[in-house]
Formats: sequence, structure tokens, C-alpha cells
Amino acid sequence: MKEKIGVVDVGGGLRGAYAAGVLDYCLDNNIIFDLGIGVSAGSANLVSYAAGQVRRNLRYYTEYALRKEYMSLGNFIKTGSYIDLDYVYSILSNSGGEYPLDYPALKESKTELLVVAAEAETGNTKYFSKEDIHQDGYDIFKASSAIPFVCKPYPVEGVFYYDGAIGDPVPIEKAFAEGCDKVVLLLTLPEDELRSPKRDVKLAKRIRKKYPLAAKALEQRAENYNLSVKAAKKYQKEGKLFIIAPDDTCGVKTLSRNRDNIRSLYEKGYRDGAKIKDFLQ
Repeated sequence: MKEKIGVVDVGGGLRGAYAAGVLDYCLDNNIIFDLGIGVSAGSANLVSYAAGQVRRNLRYYTEYALRKEYMSLGNFIKTGSYIDLDYVYSILSNSGGEYPLDYPALKESKTELLVVAAEAETGNTKYFSKEDIHQDGYDIFKASSAIPFVCKPYPVEGVFYYDGAIGDPVPIEKAFAEGCDKVVLLLTLPEDELRSPKRDVKLAKRIRKKYPLAAKALEQRAENYNLSVKAAKKYQKEGKLFIIAPDDTCGVKTLSRNRDNIRSLYEKGYRDGAKIKDFLQ
């Protein structure tokens, strides 16, 4: 019986360019995953991968992300969201956009897709699937990418959601629960780098009054991330999982806007993608 192979992309804002490079290597070398689970920017990476659109994400990271329409203080002042998620996932991605998502190809893709978000009211984790996507209806990616305070929570069918990283930052257990025999985990921080709760605590204070449970989940994100990476290393020793992570982030942070650094990080990811072959064999 054929093994079920999964890939988990944890996102990380513009550091996601690293994982985009890994996934483009996979597309160029016909490495097909049975299941992809994406968190935040990782969901955007994986939807382009599932649709077979090689280097689509590279253009988003190195060209579109530098536009003020994509993210800017002006956006924040006007709308309450620094990143205009509608610009990213509707104006650019819809069938009439500059670089549309190939929805028919996504629909026919053999890769199952799960997109992680967190309910703003409860802090509970939500896993969306392809059934929640339709032509020019990409709200689940907006929900998964709504960084608390940086963005307002995004509604899907009347329920407001924040970034998936506050629900399940490293969803490897979900991948195994979905029947995966082996999992490739794409991190965008060096694998031995512990995540600090400092920034999360600051952001949690900004949303606590309206969304106390989401704020509490956000405060716990760093601990959950670190524990999940620790578990991933254990699975890796058992041969069930393979971690691909950058040795450094080329100076790229969550909301960085240096095109050369982002491209360098993408290229690092593309090179590191070659490591997957041995694990899958």
C-alpha cells in the first residue's frame, strides 16, 4: 500500500519565501505530496503548490509585497489592517487579477489541502479544506493570514478568524491524525531557534479587550511552537518526519521589505528542497 506523504508549512510572514523555494523545487522535480497543511503565509504557499503554479509565490514575495497596497501604514490608518488581505487574495488572485490562482488546477489536484485559522471569539483552531474554496472565493487564506492587531480578524461565513499560528502553529499532529505515514515540516526559522513570546504578548494586549480568548491563545503561541518543534525532532529520529529549515533567515523578518534578502531566502529554500528526496526514498 502506498504511503501517505504530508507537508506542513508553518508560514512566518515574508520569511515564508524560504518554504516557497522548497515547494518550487518540489514542483520542478515532480515531488507530489498527498496532503498539505498551511498556516498563515504557509497556506498561500501551499495553494500555489497544489495548483502547480511554480514561482507564483516568488512574485508575490519579491514584487507585490513591496507595494503600499499590499501592506502599509496607510492601509492600517484607513482600514485597521496593515496588510490588505483583500488586495492579496482577491484583487491580485482572482480570475481577473495580475496573477490569478489557477482554481481549476487546484480543484483537480491530487494534493489534499488544509488551511489553519483560529476563531477570534474562542481561540479555537479551525481547519478549512478545499471544500471551503471556490473560484474567486479565497477567504480562508485571508482568515489564516490575519495576524492579530496587525490585521483585523477576517470573517468567513459570519465567523471571525485570526492567523492560524495562534491555533495550531506547527500542525504535525494534525498531519498524522489525517493518516500521513511521513511528514515534511517546513520551518522558516532555524530549527534550534526557540520562539520568544515577547512580541506575541505585546500584540495580545492590543486585542484582549475585544477578543480575550484569542489573546490568551496568542500568549501561548511561542510555547506551543517550541513544544511542537521538539516533538518534530523526536519524530525525525524515528524516521517519520523530516525538518527543512533555514540555517539563517538572510535578514528577513515577518514584515521585511528588502527584495534582495527575500530572494536570497527563497533561493536558500530552493537549494534545501533537494534534501527531501533522500527522506522520501
